[in-house]
Formats: sequence, structure tokens, C-alpha cells
Amino acid sequence: MVGPARAKWAHAPKPPREPVGAGEESVWDYPRPPLVRPGGERLRVEHRGMLVAETRAPIWVCETAGAPVPYFAPDSVRAELLPADHVTLCEWKGAAVHHDLVLGGERLASVAYCYPDPLDDLGRGFAAIAGWFAFYPAALECFVGEERVRPQPGGYYGGWVTARIKGPIKGGPGTGGW
Repeated sequence: MVGPARAKWAHAPKPPREPVGAGEESVWDYPRPPLVRPGGERLRVEHRGMLVAETRAPIWVCETAGAPVPYFAPDSVRAELLPADHVTLCEWKGAAVHHDLVLGGERLASVAYCYPDPLDDLGRGFAAIAGWFAFYPAALECFVGEERVRPQPGGYYGGWVTARIKGPIKGGPGTGGW
């Protein structure tokens, strides 16, 4: 099932890159299949001023054309996450189970996701994110340091866009082949 999806990306044309300056990185320099790398920066997720998650030890997944996605260890989540009745499929990492957030008497649908048993048939290190959570910055307030991140375009991906990330970034109209 994932084989045809993986093959589809192999020869897709690439759009012109945005210029990259000192301290910046291009999403077009990330590999496909994605790269798993540790981070040391302070990340936090909030909803209406209430802390949802915080870490200084995220695991980032960086993939060609996509904004980097940070994953939070379960013990860094400070709010209740309940599995939702929604699963998506990544051709590299496998099945992602989406989660609702329960906080302050409110339930927000599908604001986070995790890979309980990620594929690791390519030896890319996806096992490291098993059970860790990624949060959608379109649904919650997400920060790298003091910078509030912007969501990756399109609403499907969980990428975190900061001032240092350059594209163009997939997700919006016309980017399906990226």
C-alpha cells in the first residue's frame, strides 16, 4: 500500500527555491524519506494561555518540501489527549492516530497525532517517535522559543513554520506533486 505512494514522489518536479540566508534552512534540503533529528530548543504548545505541552528535547522529522514537525515525548504533555476516531497514513511513517485535546472543560478535535507503531523498514529512525505527539499549529498556539509558529499551508500537515524555514512549502493548492 505504501509502495506506490512512495514511488509517486521519486520524480516530481521541484519549484524554484526561496533564497536562504545565514541561520535559515530550506525545506528543499531535507531528504525524502524524511530525516529524524533531535532538537534542544524550547518548544511549547498552549491553548488560550493554558499549557498543553512543553519540551527542550523534541524529535524533529524533516521531509523534502515540508515544514519540520516536532514530536513531544508523552511525559512532556500536560493535558489530556484522547484518541480520536481519525487515522491518516504516511507513506514513510505509517498510520497516525489523531487525538482530541481535553483542557479547561473543552474538547478540541484532532489537534494532535502520534504514530503508535511507526514503519521503520527503511532504517530512518522513525521508531524513535513511537507514541510521541505532534501538534497542529493551526489549532493551537505553538512556539519555538518565543516565536509563535505558523501552520504549514493546507491544513493536512503538522509542520511548524518559523522565520528561519524557507520554501516554498507543500500543502497549499498546486503542491500535491511535491
